[in-house]
This record gives sequence, C-alpha cells and structure tokens, in this order.
Amino acid sequence: MLKTSIVHLVTLATLSATASAALACEQLRMVPGGVVVQVTDGDTVVLDDGRVVRLIGTQAPKLPLGREDFPVWPLAPEAKKALEELALSKTVQLGYGGEEIDRYDRQLAHVFVDNPEGPLWAQQAMVAKGLARVYSFPDNRNCLDLLFAAEGRARLAGLGIWRDPYYSVRAADAPGDLLARAGHYELVEGRVLLADRSGGRVYLNFGRFWKEDFTAVIEAPALRLFAADEVDPKMFEGALVRVRGWVDDRDGPRIEVTHPEQIEVLAIR
Repeated sequence: MLKTSIVHLVTLATLSATASAALACEQLRMVPGGVVVQVTDGDTVVLDDGRVVRLIGTQAPKLPLGREDFPVWPLAPEAKKALEELALSKTVQLGYGGEEIDRYDRQLAHVFVDNPEGPLWAQQAMVAKGLARVYSFPDNRNCLDLLFAAEGRARLAGLGIWRDPYYSVRAADAPGDLLARAGHYELVEGRVLLADRSGGRVYLNFGRFWKEDFTAVIEAPALRLFAADEVDPKMFEGALVRVRGWVDDRDGPRIEVTHPEQIEVLAIR
C-alpha cells in the first residue's frame, strides 16, 4: 500500500513538473528541433535533418552500439523503448544551456516534446521514470535542480534502475566494493572525515587511510566553480554527502569532482 502511494505521488509530481518544465528552465536558449526519426538509446535521438542530440544532464543505461565486448547495462533496452514512446516521430524543441556541441558532433541540448498539453521535458520524464540518472558536466549546469528532484522521487519509489543492484548507491566506508567498481559511474554516500586543501586541490577523505579509503578530489578548475557559487569545499568536513562520478583506483577508490553539482549535502552533522 505504501509503495503504491509513493508511486502515485511520483506520477502526480512528474506530470506537474513536466508541464511547467519550459517555464522552470527559462534560462535555456530555445530553438526549433524538428522531428525525431530515430532513438539510439535512452539518452540520444536523431532528428530529421540528421543532427544527433545527446540529452544533456542525464545518463541512461548504456547499449553496446557497435562497441566490441561492451556489456548491455541493465534496463538499457527498456530505457530506449521509453524514450521511443516519448519522442519518436514527434516534433521537439531544443534548449541549450551551456556547451552546445561535443567532440562527436552531437548537439548537447534539453529536449522538449511538443504535446497538446504543453511541452514535455524528455530529460525530466526519463529521470522520473527511473530510466536515467542525473549526469552533469562543468560546462552544462542548467536545470539540474529539477532533475535532482525527479531522481530523488524515483529513487525513493524504487522505480526502474533504482531497484537494480547494478545502480545501487554505494557506501563510502566500503572501499573494497568501490575498487571493484573502478571505471564505473557511481553514486557514493558517506560522511566526510576530513576536508583538506593541498597543492591547489581539495581532498574530501572518507576514511583515515587516504591511500586505501574512498576520496573525492576537487581540482583547481572545479574549485573556481565552487568559489563562483560561494561554496568552500572545506565546509563539507563532517557532513553526510552523496558524490557522483566515475570511480578510479588512484591511491584507493576515488572520484574526481569537476563541478559543484557532483556533491549533494544530505546532512550537516
């Protein structure tokens, strides 16, 4: 009964949020997109003029797409199907809020699907269904607060990827488990034991042994973005946080933080 109620609330919140998405993201530069003629995967579409559009701000489960020995991530086919149902053969508008083209010549845009009830924000809809998670970049940071809210509701309700262990939020105090996820994009939760500035970067240490325990590293370019937002990363010391990013295995498991949105503060003390 509780699960049903939560799902119902998520659905209502999603409908309300997507209906007002265009207003909520007024800072985007809106342009006509055309008709979606192909959905490549859960976060990429092709328009009738040949442009490939990467749904910026999200990461859906990945398909091999011709890459040898690349495993299909759980729920990748379902994510592709959901985006097809949402956008295929429909007219869309594109919203740009940062870097507009990537090195693969893909458009980096928010996609709004034309509907009689008003534009439907594809990114928010996919995240709300639990078929994508927030995946941001230092040069594309607009509208993320709304996507984080949608992700939180989907995770609370256990929708889509959030009921699959492959996408579980990892514990910062289990460095062995994190090392096994090196090379993967992960969400990691834990309390920051020490926030220390050294050599032009800030280290957020989640354990006493920095060469073995999980660490989030904030490099100098990212520190400038934190400063612009008037956030001192040393204030994270003692806080319970969620860090998202690609895990590597340099001096134990770690994530390099390139912009403030990679760190969510869950509790101060």
